[in-house]
Amino acid sequence: MTASSNSRSPAGRYGPVIAILIAVLVPVLAKDFLVFQATQLMVYAIAIMGLNILVGINGQLSLGHGAFYALGAYTVAILMDGYGMPYGWALPVAALVTFAAGFAFGLPALRLEGIYLALATFTLAIALPQILKLSVLDPWTGGVQGISIAKPEAPAFLPLNADQWLYVLTLAITCLVYWLARNLIGSRTGRALTAVKDNALAARTMGINVALYKTLAFSVSACFTGIAGALSAIVVQYVSPDSFSFYLSVAILVGLVVGGVGWLPGAFLGAAFILFVPNIAEGVSKGLSGAVYGVLLIALIVLRPGGSAGFGAAWRGLLSHTGRTTRQISLSQEKETGS
Repeated sequence: MTASSNSRSPAGRYGPVIAILIAVLVPVLAKDFLVFQATQLMVYAIAIMGLNILVGINGQLSLGHGAFYALGAYTVAILMDGYGMPYGWALPVAALVTFAAGFAFGLPALRLEGIYLALATFTLAIALPQILKLSVLDPWTGGVQGISIAKPEAPAFLPLNADQWLYVLTLAITCLVYWLARNLIGSRTGRALTAVKDNALAARTMGINVALYKTLAFSVSACFTGIAGALSAIVVQYVSPDSFSFYLSVAILVGLVVGGVGWLPGAFLGAAFILFVPNIAEGVSKGLSGAVYGVLLIALIVLRPGGSAGFGAAWRGLLSHTGRTTRQISLSQEKETGS
């Protein structure tokens, strides 16, 4: 199976377009609560895509991306609530702030690899919620009380309510982030990031600035995750330190594993898992919801060690087989007609 055969198949060519068309119809056909859940799913998918750039493409392990998620959320909340900045301006500022934070953290983290880098990011995830509670920061962060944000209304020329507008806005940003991530992975920079993951020493001998590309991966990853946090703050209309516990970092990592490390479309399946499976587990047993969640996660990992990327590979294989079968039938018909 080749990439070209997949791209020549109708599903390979038109699959993304069909998915976008279906997504556009969601706010029209679904109820407000389902629209809200679909918006949250896309927010988590953006965060998982960000982590995938770091872990799946560049090979660096992070247990602290919840901190960048929180930083993006608080940046938007402070700008909107404290300074009256429109969300259209606050979102790009949050992206820039988290990009700079990822760069600042990535530079000293260059000396760390593997489990040591994971421990450093773990410390970041644990420390940030406590820092947000400091009384000296209360005028900006609101302390333990957090910050409430007014829900943005849809532009006057669009016949949408606030929930539908936030869905459309999140969908547009999700498509943009996915496009950026896909182009980054397929670019010369993406190939350099992958080379660093495969063998840093060999990449260095080829003239690749390993330190620069590792820091760049951390920056872009933090930026995407910060955008997700910023959107989450606007959608939920509230931020507080307790909303960004270490569990959030673990949830994003679980979504990455379930979706498939290195497989970009799997971010949406991973997001669905971390959004809906905890509720399913609680429905099975409220007292043992954590155990049920763990059993479901272990079962998925055992059945599909590569996460949903395995389903994606199977689907691409089916498309390729279907395409070859169709071409063989066409050739046979042409021969019969010719004879």
